[in-house]
Amino acid sequence: MVAAQVSPLQVSRFRLVVAEGPDQGATFVSDSDRVVIGTHESAGLALSDATVSRFHCELVATRDHVTIRDLDSKNGTTVDDVQIGTARLAPGATIGLGRTRVRFALIDQAVPLVVSERSSVGVMVGQSLAMRHVFALVERATKSDASVLLEGETGTGKEAAAESIHRESPRRNGPFLVLDCGAIPRELLESELFGHEKGAFSGAVSARTGVFEAANGGTILLDELGELPLELQPKLLGVLERREVRPVGSNRVVPVDVRVIAATNRNLAGEVNAHRFRADLYYRLAVLEINIPPLRQRREDLPLLVDHLANQRGWALPAWMKTPEFASELASHHWPGNVRELRNYLERCIAIGQRPGLPTATTTPIAPAATPPIDFTVPLKAAREAVLAPFERRYLEASLRHHDNNVTAAARTAGMDRLGFYRLLWRHGLR
Repeated sequence: MVAAQVSPLQVSRFRLVVAEGPDQGATFVSDSDRVVIGTHESAGLALSDATVSRFHCELVATRDHVTIRDLDSKNGTTVDDVQIGTARLAPGATIGLGRTRVRFALIDQAVPLVVSERSSVGVMVGQSLAMRHVFALVERATKSDASVLLEGETGTGKEAAAESIHRESPRRNGPFLVLDCGAIPRELLESELFGHEKGAFSGAVSARTGVFEAANGGTILLDELGELPLELQPKLLGVLERREVRPVGSNRVVPVDVRVIAATNRNLAGEVNAHRFRADLYYRLAVLEINIPPLRQRREDLPLLVDHLANQRGWALPAWMKTPEFASELASHHWPGNVRELRNYLERCIAIGQRPGLPTATTTPIAPAATPPIDFTVPLKAAREAVLAPFERRYLEASLRHHDNNVTAAARTAGMDRLGFYRLLWRHGLR
């Protein structure tokens, strides 16, 4: 394994000083790109103020500025007495959290972040500094069996990151299993996780091995962990602590030896504050945290990703997909669906043998003003897909926004069952 090195990837260093509140005088100096303020013991600046949430707000540093984001805290976050959701901090700003006031100051010294010398790790590729920083964290994760929490937007490649950790770890010869906690009906999720005995519930006509037992000796990715029902979270925590499972309807205990990786596009710290996710489970899973950057923050990786996806899928790219013009078109797009959207778009290009149309980052896709001409040289299925896919995607995006990302409610409004709705989301790179 090639060692990580300190690179030109640097972020702003800052100092936090508690000016008012029970912890007055406390000081914190950042040494990473992300710092959480809250009352939980794992917070970077841990406070004792009862009016502050466990994970109250997060400060994210880049090379030239620091952004603060409220984590759905109970009493909210202010900057210079203005309530904020997300805001850029100016030097000397005062952050308000409950009864506590914290002064923010930039330090004239950067925080260097480690990056890997490699341009690929496992099944992931990238030459941007942002991805090589992720590779360094993945390399660090392979050196232990500690639980890993992968965070990032939908489609950024969290499953690929989990598989890469597995492939480069001592468990590489064991199974790598994925369980999507959001795609399985909640009444069946416990059985999928821990297994069940014959007759344990209506429809259990035979015994079934759960994913924990099936992955013994390997790695489990619990995808969309933020969808895990609250009543199942203590049972999952028990498995992580005791390394044993009890199948539904059974008195027997089965020892398991698995490495657990969790992935989510939700902010789990905010879910903890909203009492939708247990703090002890979050703390147990987030031993190592890796945030996968969105594709719009690593556009220089696009040519490498196109070649990688083509090799992965066995695609023969036509000459026009290898031109600078096509690369420039890809770079102009915002890619809200990230790498998964890129993969689906490339697949459509190959299927119909032409560009199906890609909006720039500054435009919003709208319905065509006139019916497009019919191209009889294209198979009906491919032509129909090229016309229907953009509308289908806009419908799904609008429905998710309207229902605040509640898939069950969106599926109900669409007149579909949840699994069918999920399949459409996956197809368009939205899950």
